[in-house]
Amino acid sequence: FTFRILLGIIFAHFFSIPLDYSLFSISQKQYPTQPTPSLIVFRFQVLSNLSQTTGTMTTAEVDARSPSCCERTGDKVDQTIHSAFHSLGSFCSHRPKLTIALSLLVCVLCAGGMAKLTTENRPEKLWVPQGTAAEAEQDQFFGYFPRDARFENIIVEGAQKGDNVLTRDHLISVMKMHGEIESGVSEHEGETYTFTDLCVVAGGSCAVYDPSDAICTCLVTSILKMWNYDLETLEADEDVVATINKYGTKEDLEGVLGNAVFDPATGDLVSAEAISMSYFLADRAVVEDRNEIDPINETWEERVFLKSASSAPQKYGNINTNYLSSRSFNDEFGGEIGGDLIFVQVSYIVAFVFVGATMGSKICGRGSRWAMSLASIMLVALSTVAGFGIASLAGLIYGPVHSVLPFVLLGIGVDDSFVIANAFDREREGVPRESEDDESLSKRGARALARAGASITVTSLTDLVAFAISSSSALPALGSFCAYASINIFFLWALSATFFTAAMVIDEKRQRENRRDILCCLTRKTIRDEEDTGSKEGFISKYFRNYHAPAILSKPGKAAVILLFSGLFAFGIYGTIKLPVEDSERNFIPQDSYINSYATASDTYFPTSGTSLYITFENGETIYQNREELASLATRVSDKSQNPPYIAEPDSESTYKNVMTSLKEYLANSGTDAIGGAALGGDTWPTTYEDFVTTLTNYASIKGPGAKYAQDVSFSSDGSDLTAFRIILKYVLLTKEFRGETLDDASRQIEAMDATREMVDSWTDLQPVFPYSEKFIAIEGFKIISVELYRNVGLAIAAVAIIVLVTVGNFVTAFLITLSVTFCIVEILGFMFALGIVIDSVSVINLVLAVGLSVDYSAHIGHCFMVKGGDSKDARATESLADIGASVLNGALSTFLAVAVLLGSTSYVFKTLSIQFALTVGLGVIHGLIFLPVLLSLVGPRPFSSAEQPKDWSAGDVEISEKMNDKTEHLESFGDGGRVSPVENEKDECGES
Repeated sequence: FTFRILLGIIFAHFFSIPLDYSLFSISQKQYPTQPTPSLIVFRFQVLSNLSQTTGTMTTAEVDARSPSCCERTGDKVDQTIHSAFHSLGSFCSHRPKLTIALSLLVCVLCAGGMAKLTTENRPEKLWVPQGTAAEAEQDQFFGYFPRDARFENIIVEGAQKGDNVLTRDHLISVMKMHGEIESGVSEHEGETYTFTDLCVVAGGSCAVYDPSDAICTCLVTSILKMWNYDLETLEADEDVVATINKYGTKEDLEGVLGNAVFDPATGDLVSAEAISMSYFLADRAVVEDRNEIDPINETWEERVFLKSASSAPQKYGNINTNYLSSRSFNDEFGGEIGGDLIFVQVSYIVAFVFVGATMGSKICGRGSRWAMSLASIMLVALSTVAGFGIASLAGLIYGPVHSVLPFVLLGIGVDDSFVIANAFDREREGVPRESEDDESLSKRGARALARAGASITVTSLTDLVAFAISSSSALPALGSFCAYASINIFFLWALSATFFTAAMVIDEKRQRENRRDILCCLTRKTIRDEEDTGSKEGFISKYFRNYHAPAILSKPGKAAVILLFSGLFAFGIYGTIKLPVEDSERNFIPQDSYINSYATASDTYFPTSGTSLYITFENGETIYQNREELASLATRVSDKSQNPPYIAEPDSESTYKNVMTSLKEYLANSGTDAIGGAALGGDTWPTTYEDFVTTLTNYASIKGPGAKYAQDVSFSSDGSDLTAFRIILKYVLLTKEFRGETLDDASRQIEAMDATREMVDSWTDLQPVFPYSEKFIAIEGFKIISVELYRNVGLAIAAVAIIVLVTVGNFVTAFLITLSVTFCIVEILGFMFALGIVIDSVSVINLVLAVGLSVDYSAHIGHCFMVKGGDSKDARATESLADIGASVLNGALSTFLAVAVLLGSTSYVFKTLSIQFALTVGLGVIHGLIFLPVLLSLVGPRPFSSAEQPKDWSAGDVEISEKMNDKTEHLESFGDGGRVSPVENEKDECGES
């Protein structure tokens, strides 16, 4: 429908058919042939040379008609906003020092709230939708099996790729490295710890159990168990491969050996390219101020495990190590974010230099504004600390991703500074500084803020509401980030209107008194600046007036613009449809991190080793009744590796661990003499539930034959009742290649989770039972994040439309601004697809930001168009570009230059932010400065009744006295700060006032 209207407009324009339109039908009295009124009616009227004889109204007659209801509403909105900001500007301009002092006082008081700052680093509390099935499953699971282990793993390969690591020399090097890990000592708060002090207590870690050897009581998974982790025993072994063959089945060996090769005739192990060694520490984590810390284990991991694993290649020469610790991700990701915060500091410096170089009429000398550049940066800093303080008092959490907020606020705050500074200059056109006394300057400050107030209000309000909508996100980190942003944007708006305006007044006094920039206590030589005949149009404004506007507003230019942006929009739609939701967890890891090396080795040597899946069966009585079915559960989970739920085949202990299966085999082969002596029935199971509990307790005890299952059963506090047991399965590795990167396949992971739940629910004869996987928490986020993206962006755009309508006060302008923003957002999504950026927690935040930023560039132009008078839409669009275009472009360039600094970051968060920010700035500014002016020139509405009258820029120099007289008349027209409407004593078409 929109494109049909645009095509009609273009057709009429190029065939020189004048257009007239009205948003609300004009009265039947004026237009007898007017159709029935409707909410929005576009009326195209062809005016021919026969108009005088047919009675059709000419364009001049139409312009002379009384304002419509919509136009009256727009005038009232404009006058109200103008009057409010004129009053505020008058206060700030007459009392600049008091205004700055009050602003600083309020910010300091608000910043005190940061004492209540609550940080959160637990992923399940940041990126997990709250109240989901996965969260309930996790709570239920940990109720039976508390989180009791930290995982440490090393994948050892030969110094040369493809080397067989099952040689005595290689194994001796591996054993020596293990010895360092086992005997290494860490210290925390005066206490020393070794691995055997910290490990998860379990049996089965040694081939021959030796209670006097501490390592045999620790949970460790490695082929080194075949020599009881003893170096001398290994060195004395004549045939190490034969010894390793006794480890277990072929599947068991494949679980700990990478690229294992077996003799096809005998099935015996021949060689392998990698060895996997896993160590488990008992969890000692505590939560302090919403941060989960485990200082004892983390200290050991850093000083013993990571040190030993990383130094082994240099020490032993014939092996290479790939390793992962429980602390690794926080170390690498947190360190990367912290290290790249220097880019944010550099971006502030870049912004300061650019603003200082472009805000004034000169870089150095009279007319420079380096002090105002500093004030602009201070404005952002004050807004940040004040906003953070209020957010902290409100109890909002602060997560790692919040560290990018100062950069986001920089991009928004600098734009408002340019708009206000431009308004100060525009209100001084033709008036030398020397001719202004303090009162005249104060009145100019009031007029300047009145001029800029609506623009900064519409942009700030749309930014604020866009983030406020997303603050209701089900993802706590996203919701908190957006709430923080909303609060900070409010302070940006308030301080721009007060602090920055007051600073501008003081700076204008400095320039009038010929004092030096920043060093205002020093005075220049009192030489009259003969060139200061008032503020003049700058180079960028002249470019927009003389080159840019004529190019895009010509008939060929308009056609080219419409075609170009239609093509961009079509490309955006294509990319939006194709844009995937992916698990980009690996992208958060720095490219040069050892974690990436470990992930590559894991994918290479253990490609079927996916995430663990736990299926928990509750109620001991029910478990006993279903003992046979539970012991043979492997049949129910077989043949599910190729299709959802993608469960690896249960053919080894690495992919299937079931205490009931193991117990049944033990009872059939060995009876109960060693585990309590309970009587067995014909099915080889204990005859009573009580005997079953006793037998299972003894079997799965630390010193029992089933010690490796000790962590898989849960008993009541007195040990008389079995409350639950779990079986452990594995998913196949669900990854895929996307643009040359290995990513977890979010779509298949969602399918796996949903299919697992359906499978478990179908076991009606084994209830109660539920599944759990640590990955389910993240997968729930994948399911909701796409919905969140399109819902939040859609609601934000809708909110933008309403806010722009309320603040601009015109349906057509509001519609065109919203259309421009919508085009921009769709195109950003399209370019995200082209650049390989997927939908994830980071990109969603940036897209919400994109809605707010893209509005800024279009709203300034749209509002300026409404306050430019005249009959020609082309001329009004040109004046709008010449007036506000330089401020919009400078604001965009300052943001882009700051973004360019972040493009060198290696952090995924900052890199993604910088790319999306650059897209937003680039696309936003071309929509605001090219696409929207063309639309306004084609179908833009009439100006506000209080609009500025068009100026004759082609005229020569005008006497200074005449300009001052004009300014004096302009001052008097404001009276108490409102605008005088030329429309008086006319009946309100909306009804009685």
